[in-house]
Amino acid sequence: MSRAGRLRTGRIAPALASALAAVLLLGGCAGGTGAGPELDVEDAYVPEPVNETVAGGFLTVRNTGDADDHLVAVTGDIAGTVELHETVDNSMRRVDRFAIPAGGELVLSRGGNHLMLLDLSHRPVEGETVFLELHFETSDPIGIDVPVEAGTHTGR
Repeated sequence: MSRAGRLRTGRIAPALASALAAVLLLGGCAGGTGAGPELDVEDAYVPEPVNETVAGGFLTVRNTGDADDHLVAVTGDIAGTVELHETVDNSMRRVDRFAIPAGGELVLSRGGNHLMLLDLSHRPVEGETVFLELHFETSDPIGIDVPVEAGTHTGR
């Protein structure tokens, strides 16, 4: 091999190693394991309501990230208003937010914390799907199609 070939190779190897190290470093930062909440919604349903004005909404938000987030609002295609409600001592009251801890979950269920869909445009029936959009303090909104289940459905 000529001297010129050896010099060219000698310069390329360190440059290539530096570029590869930079790519690996940046890839590690953007690989989904970075700081922040990572939210998924599961087990969502709306039981068929008994009247045309109000319905309940239930779901689980899982946070596999390494930072807390909060559910701060919900909007829906059939509800004029969606409120966040907590249940304490068999009494429900409106709240401004629900915490979703890092590595944990927020469970909205019958008899516990839940969504109240108010001012319905129509009474949803079993088999129908309603759209809800969940808004968070930190994370981007998540839109979900929620099945309307039998009025006696309790989830899972």
